[in-house]
Order: sequence, then C-alpha cells, then structure tokens
Amino acid sequence: MKLAMIGFGQAGGKIVDKFVEYDRQTGSDVVRSAIAVNTAEADLAGLEEIPERNRVLIGQARVKGHGVGADNELGAEIAEADVGEIQGAIDDVPVHEIDAFLVVAGLGGGTGSGGAPVLANHLKRIYTEPVYGLGVLPAQDEGGIYTLNAARSFKTFVDEVDNLLVFDNDAWRETGESVRGGYDRLNEEIVRRFGVLFGAGEVGRDDAIAESVVDSSEIINTLACGGVSTIGYAAEEVAATDGGLLGRFTDDEIDPTETTNRITSLVRKATLGRLTLPCNVESTERSLVVTSGPPEHLNRKGIERGRKWLESETESMEVRGGDYPIRDAGRVGAVALLSGVSDVPRVKELQGVAVETRDNIESMREESDRNLQRLVHDEAEELEALF
Repeated sequence: MKLAMIGFGQAGGKIVDKFVEYDRQTGSDVVRSAIAVNTAEADLAGLEEIPERNRVLIGQARVKGHGVGADNELGAEIAEADVGEIQGAIDDVPVHEIDAFLVVAGLGGGTGSGGAPVLANHLKRIYTEPVYGLGVLPAQDEGGIYTLNAARSFKTFVDEVDNLLVFDNDAWRETGESVRGGYDRLNEEIVRRFGVLFGAGEVGRDDAIAESVVDSSEIINTLACGGVSTIGYAAEEVAATDGGLLGRFTDDEIDPTETTNRITSLVRKATLGRLTLPCNVESTERSLVVTSGPPEHLNRKGIERGRKWLESETESMEVRGGDYPIRDAGRVGAVALLSGVSDVPRVKELQGVAVETRDNIESMREESDRNLQRLVHDEAEELEALF
C-alpha cells in the first residue's frame, strides 16, 4: 500500500521518521512521501530520515518556534491559520502514486492532538484518496492535561478521518519502564506492526508471488467501515532444527500440516494477544489477516484456516486474508487488523478520566478566582485603613 505520511507534532514526526527508516531497511517502498509538521523548531531539527524540505514549521508568529506547551486548542488554531504552509509541502506529494494519506500524531500533546484533526479535515476536502489517522494514546501517569487532550482530540480525530488506527502506550509499557525512556522502543513496535500491514501486496522485482494476494484495495475495504481500528501481531523465528528449538519453524523437511497448524496458531496469537489497542474482539466490524515470511513456510490452507477462525472469533462475515512472502526472512509472522471495534475499555476509561480532569480544572479555576477576589478585597481594605 502506497502512502503519503504526515507526522504532526513531536510524536507524529518521530514515528514517521521511523517509518521512513523501516521502509529503507526492508525495501517495502510503502512511504511515497514523508512530511513532518510542528510548532517546535527543535523537534523538527531532531529528525533524521525526513528530508529538510519536508519539515514544516508552523505558528512562528504565535509561538516563535517554541511549541504550544500542551495547549491543543492553540495547536488547532495554529493549524487552521497555517494550513496553507502545510499544503505547500503536500503539493509535492505524487498523489497519483499513493493509495491513501496517513496522518500520525500523539494525542496527548498540544500540536499533534490539536492540529492533526484539522489537517485531516483539510485533506478530505481536497483529495479523493482515503485519509487515515494513526493516533497514539498517552499513558495514564503522563499527567491529567495529556489525558484531557487525548479525550478531546480522540473524538474529533475519529470524526475527521476515514478510520483511526490507535496505539495505546499504556498497554505496551514494560514493568518499571518510564514512558519517556521507552518512547523509541514503543515507536519501533508501532512501525513493525503497521509496516507489515501496509507492506502487504507491495511486490518488488525479486519478491516471491503471494498464493493469496492482499493488495491495497483489501486494506482500504477493511478500513472502509470507519471508526477505530487496532492491530495484533505474532511471529516465530525460522531456524534449523537442533532438537532444542521447540515451537519454532524449521527449514528442514517442512511438513505442510505442521505449517498449516503453525499459521493458524500465529493468527490466534495475533488476535488474542497484545493488540495496539486492547478491545473486545467480538465488537469488530471488519477484519483482515496477513501472514508474512519465507514463501516455503506459507500455504493457502493455513491462511484460509486462520481466516475462518478469525471469522468465527469476530462473528463477522467480512474477513479478508492473504500472505506476504518475503524471501530470506528470518521469521514467519501474522498481522490481524480489527476494524470498526466498538467495545474498547481504554477509550471509555479515557473519557471518564477526562471528565474528572475537566471538573478538577474548573474547580481549581473557581478556587483561584475566589482567592484572587479575596486578595483584592483584603488589599482594598488595607488601603482604606491607611487613608
């Protein structure tokens, strides 16, 4: 699937930067254009893969290149005012070569959470290609203002894009790991999962031909139901057998029956394991499963059985499936895209915390106003006593 990726804000820019690196390393040629948009000049300067000509600094008249300080209302205002500058970079995108736009943003900060929905709305008004979002939810201990930003941005982003793919930082943190210390690792997890999904169907000159092709239209049709989507991924290494590599694939005497069972098992692990956004699988409207790896370890029967299992698990008739053969790959993997999920505890929790945070902020403002009035009143009484 050919994409024009636009990273909005610090997190969005870093993730798109990682996508470009992944694209170059794997040769998947998914990223046809990469753009980073930010209100902070230092964040743009820290990118390594996105060309400097595609790094767009907005809001210079308002914030002087220093960012919006987690104020997503200001981020939205700046995006609205400077959308013409962003369009200047988008004008260089070879739109005739892409299948969709992907707007990437962290939903807890100010620039990305405020500006990404604004940009998505702008793109949908101008172009006929689908506009997807990739939103990253903040961890709960990042602070109330980030949770409030995410809750505000989440609904707006969902309404403005054709489908919002979500990654929840909270679900992916390791024990004892700080969110900031784990950002690079989390970004790699995002890129690995979405990279395999978007890479499906992009066959190079030396690539093997899939038994059951998954092309961009399959992904687009799966995402066409709109709403929120999540991705699961599972993989096993391909290794020569030595009697001690139980549970791994082997290059020696490949048994079709065993390969079929292994593929089905990977599909189950991908779906029921660690999703980018944990949800009730039965609430899925449409889904897609892609198996990748050396062609000799993939077979149509295993893929079809995995697809049938996913159809039963999601209780949906709209389940697509196929393979993505990669010569010399060191592992066999399965990616499950669950689209239009509706039962998502994290989103409900996020909205509840946001309401509580908003009420707390309002209470603090009221208390602050009372204190200010009291201070002014006391000051006035002291002045009266003096004169």
